[in-house]
Formats: sequence, C-alpha cells, structure tokens
Amino acid sequence: MRRDIFSEEHEMFRGQVRRFVENELVPKIEGWNRAGMSDRESWRKMGAAGFLGANAPAEYGGAGADFLYDAIVIEELSRMRAHGLMMGLHSDIIMPYLATYGSEEQKRRYLTRAITGETILAIAMTEPGTGSDLAAVQTTARRDGDSYVINGSKMFISNGQIADLVVVVVKTDPKATPPHKGVSLILVEGDAPGFVRGRKLDKLGLKGQDTSELFFEDCRVPVTNLLGREGNGFKMLMEKLQQERLVTAVGALTSARRCLDDTIEYTKGRRAFGQPIASFQNTQFKLAEMATEVEIGQAFVDRLLVAHVRGDEVVTEVSMAKWWTTELLKRVASQCLQLHGGYGFMLEYAVATDYADAAVQSIYAGTNEIMKVIIGRRMGLDTRN
Repeated sequence: MRRDIFSEEHEMFRGQVRRFVENELVPKIEGWNRAGMSDRESWRKMGAAGFLGANAPAEYGGAGADFLYDAIVIEELSRMRAHGLMMGLHSDIIMPYLATYGSEEQKRRYLTRAITGETILAIAMTEPGTGSDLAAVQTTARRDGDSYVINGSKMFISNGQIADLVVVVVKTDPKATPPHKGVSLILVEGDAPGFVRGRKLDKLGLKGQDTSELFFEDCRVPVTNLLGREGNGFKMLMEKLQQERLVTAVGALTSARRCLDDTIEYTKGRRAFGQPIASFQNTQFKLAEMATEVEIGQAFVDRLLVAHVRGDEVVTEVSMAKWWTTELLKRVASQCLQLHGGYGFMLEYAVATDYADAAVQSIYAGTNEIMKVIIGRRMGLDTRN
C-alpha cells in the first residue's frame, strides 16, 4: 500500500539513503558481524551525507528537518539489516538530549561532532541490579569542587565500546525522596579518568552492534558536564522516551516486512511434492495473516509518526506500538523460519539472523511488560495510593 505520509522530497531523500546503504554499508555488514562492532569510517560517511541528525537544529550542523527524514534512515538501515550501525540510538534517542537540554558550550562541543559522525554517542541507563527501574540506579556522582566523581557500573550498553561520549544516568542525591528526584544526567567522554570499558558482551543477535558493560571508578568529570539541572534527570528521560519507543517500532516493523518479503520469494522458489510450497494452503494462510498484520502495524505506526511530527503527546500510543510491533516481529520471524524448513535453521539464510535479532526487541527501550504497565496506568487502571 502507498504510504501517503511522505512528500516527494521525503521520497527523494529515501532514494539517496537507499543508494548509500546498498553501496556503502551492505558490503560491510558481514565484517561488522564478525568483529561485533561497526567501523568509524561508516559513521563519518553517514554524517558527511547528512544522514545523522537530519532532525537536529541547523545551527549545529543538522538539517532542521522533520522527524520523518530520520524515520526514513531507520527504515532503510533496517531494510538491509544494517543493525550494526545504531543510527536510531545515536541520532534519535541520545542526540535529542543534547539538543534540548545541553548548554550552548555542550552543543558546540558535542552535538556538532555527533552530527558529523566524529563523535559516536551512547547512553548508560541500565545497571546489573536495576533493569527498567531508572529511579533505583545505584551509580553515584559526588560533587567535589569543580568536578563530579562518579562510581558505579552499567550493563547492556549499546555502542559501549565505540562511543566517544556517554550520557550516564547517576544519582547526585542518593537520599532524595522520592528516589527519582536524585537522578541526574552527566556527560562522560571516552577518555575520562576512571572510565573503564568492560567486556564486549557476546549476544544471541544483533551481532554487528557492540553491547558492553561499563565501569566508573572514581571517574572524574567537570561539573560543566552536567546535562540540564541536578535532580532533573528522571524528568528529562521521561520526556524523551516517546521518540525512543517510536524509533523501536519503526525499526521492528521494517524488519518484519523485510523478513516476510524474503520468505514470500523463498516459498515461490522452493518446491516440495512437485510444487512450490507457496501453493500449499497452509503456506498461503500463514503468509496472508502475516501480511495483514504488517499492514495493520504500518497504518498505526504511520499515524503515530504524523502525530509525533505534529508535536502531539502520544505516550500511550507509542507504548502500544512498541510492544505490539516488537511482538509482531518475533511472530513473523518465527513463522517465516518455519516456512523455510531446515534451511531456516542455517545461518546462511537471513531468516535465521532475523529470528535471533528479533529476540531483544521486546526487551530494550523498556520491556514490553513495562509498556503495558504504562498503558494501564494511563488508562487509570492503577488505583493504588
């Protein structure tokens, strides 16, 4: 179906992104998967082409365009399974913190270089014992003169090895009541004293994207690296989660569509009992059901993209989209693998990596269980005092 949310200019931009991804990035994906990390040259080329932070302010090097341009980049990267380049995380989840809450000096120093791809971004929220409970973080930042001294550890940090700048969620007031009042965000550069990168974690999927544990051992950074105000970190995180969940939904839906498209072609060419397996009624039913769900998901996500660009508050709806599209991706990948038969279990077929990559989608950016809690609360279902 034609998607009427995109203008002619959007589609021209999509053509540019698609050619870039196919020519510049696709040849590198296998190498990223072997290395467990993307390469810096690709980030710089993305920046030079204007594909990082298209939505970022023009005065700092961005295009100042609407979020649909960034959504196009997410879709084109997901379409070619270029998951090693976590552009959505860099440009659409972390960069907005700098653009919205950063001081003028922070924007000039960090945002401009993030847009060019010279500075790669990460955000360190999750800890070994806290998971999705951001108010319970144990990493502390103690004021010492003109510095903050940070101690603690973070887990499952995307871009943890390659990042040049990490937005770290800390407690500047561990005794604050309620606890979220003590949360702040501090910028930590990759060479800060006391900042230690731990293991690059060995994951089930998303092999080309590095995920790491990080440690802060009396890590000292200037007080000017505070993002926004002390104690305002939790509020800032909550304000930006709408776009984070929309980013996840856009990528998940595109991945589901690509997996389905590949499977349709496979079933047309694979023969069993003297005929293409696409001619079997069960195959047709399965493919028809998945195609229907993908189109339903696309209609919902496109509606949310328009609302988000318009500036609407759609936290409930993006929470719905995040959990539903990521569960859809898992169902589609599983059913498509089944339709490949034994070949689906072979890593030479992309459906096998689709199946592995899909597993984390319902976990990161807030687990799907958390999404449902958010939806329930906003429906007025939590009546506890």
